[in-house]
Amino acid sequence: MYNQLPDKISYPDLEQDTLSFWESEGIFEQSLELRKNSPYFSFYEGPPTVNGKPGIHHLMARTLKDLICRYKTMSGYYVRRQAGWDTHGLPVEIAVEKQLGLINKSDIEKMGVEKFNRACKELVYSNIKMEGGWRDFTRRMGYWVDMDAAYVTCTNDYIESVWWALKQFFDKGLIYKGFKVVPQSPTIETPLSSHELSLGYREVRDPNCYLKLKLISSPVAAVEGASIIVWTTTPWTLFANTALAIGENIEYVLVKNTHQIDGASASENLVLASSRLSILDGETEVLATFTGKELLGTRYEKIFSYCEIDPVKYPNALSILPGTFVSTDDGSGVVHLAPAFGVDDFEMSKKFGLPMLQPVTPNGHFTTDVEEFAGRAIKTFKYADHTEEGSDKDIIIALKKAGKIYKSSMDYLHSYPHCWRTDNPVMYYARDSWFIKSPEYKEKMIELNSTIRWQPPEIGAGRFGNWLEEVKEWSLSRDRFWGTPLPIWVSEDGKDMFAVGSIAELNEGLYEVREGVTVPVPESGVEVDLHRPFVDHVIFERNGKTFRRVHEVVDVWFDSGAVPFAQMHYPFENQELFEKSFPGDYVAEGIDQTRGWFYTMHNIASAIFGKPAYKTIIVNELILDKSGQKMSKSKGNTVDPFEMMSKYGADAVRWYFLVNNPPWKPTLFNTKDIEDTVIADFFRSLTNTYKFYALYANIDDISGMEAEVPVSERPELDRWILSCLNTVIKQYTEYMEAYELTRAARLLQDFARNEVSNWYVRRNRRRFWKGEKDSEKLAAYQTLRTVLMNIVVLMAPAAPFLSEDLFRRLRTELDPASVHLMNFPVSDDSLIDAALERRMEIAQKVVFLARSLREKSKIRTRQPLRRILIPVTSPQQRRDLQAVEDVILEEINIKAVEYVSEETGIVKRSAKANFKTLGKKCGKNTQTVANAIKDMNPAAIRMLSQNGHYILTVGDEQYDLTREDVEIISEDIEGWLVASEGALTVALDTEIDDILRAEGIAREFVNRIQNLRKQSGLDVTDRIVLNYYCSPQIETAIGSMKEYIQSETLAEVITYQAMENGESVDIDGETIAMSIEKIVI
Repeated sequence: MYNQLPDKISYPDLEQDTLSFWESEGIFEQSLELRKNSPYFSFYEGPPTVNGKPGIHHLMARTLKDLICRYKTMSGYYVRRQAGWDTHGLPVEIAVEKQLGLINKSDIEKMGVEKFNRACKELVYSNIKMEGGWRDFTRRMGYWVDMDAAYVTCTNDYIESVWWALKQFFDKGLIYKGFKVVPQSPTIETPLSSHELSLGYREVRDPNCYLKLKLISSPVAAVEGASIIVWTTTPWTLFANTALAIGENIEYVLVKNTHQIDGASASENLVLASSRLSILDGETEVLATFTGKELLGTRYEKIFSYCEIDPVKYPNALSILPGTFVSTDDGSGVVHLAPAFGVDDFEMSKKFGLPMLQPVTPNGHFTTDVEEFAGRAIKTFKYADHTEEGSDKDIIIALKKAGKIYKSSMDYLHSYPHCWRTDNPVMYYARDSWFIKSPEYKEKMIELNSTIRWQPPEIGAGRFGNWLEEVKEWSLSRDRFWGTPLPIWVSEDGKDMFAVGSIAELNEGLYEVREGVTVPVPESGVEVDLHRPFVDHVIFERNGKTFRRVHEVVDVWFDSGAVPFAQMHYPFENQELFEKSFPGDYVAEGIDQTRGWFYTMHNIASAIFGKPAYKTIIVNELILDKSGQKMSKSKGNTVDPFEMMSKYGADAVRWYFLVNNPPWKPTLFNTKDIEDTVIADFFRSLTNTYKFYALYANIDDISGMEAEVPVSERPELDRWILSCLNTVIKQYTEYMEAYELTRAARLLQDFARNEVSNWYVRRNRRRFWKGEKDSEKLAAYQTLRTVLMNIVVLMAPAAPFLSEDLFRRLRTELDPASVHLMNFPVSDDSLIDAALERRMEIAQKVVFLARSLREKSKIRTRQPLRRILIPVTSPQQRRDLQAVEDVILEEINIKAVEYVSEETGIVKRSAKANFKTLGKKCGKNTQTVANAIKDMNPAAIRMLSQNGHYILTVGDEQYDLTREDVEIISEDIEGWLVASEGALTVALDTEIDDILRAEGIAREFVNRIQNLRKQSGLDVTDRIVLNYYCSPQIETAIGSMKEYIQSETLAEVITYQAMENGESVDIDGETIAMSIEKIVI
């Protein structure tokens, strides 16, 4: 007996039962054991931040991971699936700071690094075990990864592998310490790398400030005493101004500008780029024109009196210098230089010997050098318990009082980098930092990128490829505490340094118990912990010098980029495993990781191994709300993945992410689509098909173990669906191997809904419920079970719960315990009959077109019609149609099919341009081509319809039109309705006579009886007595179709008589009373 599904299915409850089954039977473990000697397929799990909360976007990314891993396992591979935790860095530090009530970096130093890092470690492991966190999320969504053997980036094993990698970089001369301008996150006082910077851009409004600075002396005598217009959006940097930059080849002008100054009209002489005169208010008169080169050496009045500059030591200070980066796209064509706060500015300082004024602390506050603003924040910063307002507005006020503002507003809208963890604005800041020379192996990264299969390809060639083309040095070090310590030891005189790449090397050092007292590390009695402060106590004595570790930790993205080898503690262990696993066969994450994890893995692998880190990658785009807005807590439009899984089930959400649109396109998340497209459409079609099979199989005692009826001896409909099934298996596998996951899911969904449920099952109902149990009926059961079994195996990687439930109901004792222990189906080409599929597809198209015409004219399907007219385009099409003519007649309830030649012109067609596709093809000539399409003659339209394309000549140009470019419209003929799809056209005769009307009434009557049988709880095999009463007109129609009604409803006796307590039904506005009674034998 088959275990029947409940009438109302709760998918979340079904999934909980399945989870219990998997865990009690160890199905995941069995799936690994089953493939332990199989070919290897390597997958890397991107480690989630341990104290982050799972979001709906994680459900999408993990669906893509789980899907491929399950598919490859079922396809005969061993897929090692090690979970991982990203446990270092700012996310954890910030959480601990909040927990301990710490405000800034100095608070941590007062508390002590050891105590703070111990709190970080405790937070990490409590979050790993936390209820409602990643572990629960992973389990609930059915993502199979080994959580118990997860790699944890803060363990000694992992850090040791990272140290090994850093030593490889160091020994190759790829790590150095330099003084450069780097993006700095002020509130956490640490630099950021270029890939971190790319994660945090925000649209902001900044000052749009035009200064006027008095020119003291100049090679161009006319400008002396005039003011030069200087544009800035960062007034806080003006205290550090040391020079101005102009473009040597840019044209500048001296103008007399008459405008309102302090409420009165006044004139002043100003200098700026001639192409930027539009920024000036009032009237302007050009007094002189000159090139930027002529202005070089011009000196100007210092902006602020703070921060003294020695003119003897810095002769180029406070003068105008040439800058190749100066443009006239905005501003005034004059750029202010503050070498401590800009990359271009810094390079100019080195070239022209400018002073390095730095009146700002690493935490973004003014030093005492700027007396009036000392201690104030340069920009508005948000902390856990308060917000500090920035200084820009007050700086502008001070400049106005000094008469140095031409005009200023707060309306400069632009994209500005913010810290990816604090969401505070970044400042560019000159400082010492450690860098990796990534540009030195840029060409290798570009070369290896070309070997990676990106899905979609344009991300690899575009977004990622462009990033590699412009690759920057990797700002490696961080002035923080909870992270992988940078394993570089420098001599106290600063002249020598080396890198430590293992615990064994560290053990060669001395542990500094207290100042001046050291013991060998192994004899210290202190457990080795590759974190601060333990490693800070280790010193080395070499060649008469003492070496101490630098204080920095490394960029947390280096930790995650080391996943391919560090998760295995390579090279200290698992060398053979690493060789089998590297490069990884597959990784998947969101598009934000293009310049994050994807990049750091690629960078490290390219530099150390000369190989790509991974072979195939799927990038998923953002998940937006249904209005297309980015999800955020502030907007209140975020979606809780646990809530979605509790309401709809994990499978429904997983399947929705796949079929809605390709994962690399933005998803407009809409729960109605889950309800309608997935649950009400696909899942219902599939479960109803199973219910249908189980109902009749149980009636006929079908076990699934019966001797197979040879396929060659089965009816055509069985051979057709089995052919379709094997075609689907072949196409599905091709899509999966190409990582075209949406196409694969849609293919299977359409097959289950259209071919199986809406065609095969519906057309086969009589075979299942007929009385005799013969080989034809057995063939129907075996065919449908084969189809269902293959569907659940094909869908298992994407919808692991429902497929498991249906498989366990369908399986026999000869099948594995779980669908996930099955081998993935392989297409049997001997069962594929392309000609049969083609013929049935034509039948389905005719039926679809005819039904659409019935709907258009509001003629019910149960109402028979006299005929359908089909213009045929070829002898082959006529033969195909004639072969399925009986199917067409039955499906659309038509008495006859008539064929006419396409050339007769009975059906009139016209053509209309599809501007959406035509515009890309024809450009400025689109309208001319559209007019020519409108004038296409019947022969041309017919050629386009039949061949799929047509060469249209317009003037001297030729255009290769496809069916996508042209909408072909079939015109109705009197008494007929016409519809077309591609090369197929049907015309439906809509005239209904009395005989046809009577048959239609009888068919409607049968439908009402069947509904009453169902309402009365009768079994499908129960026979009945039928009584009815109606008007004479309806009774005549019913009486003429009595035998048909009896056979369809299993009515042994039909009686026409008046009744008091019958069920009333409506047919064509007429009321019919009827009752049924079960015949008890």
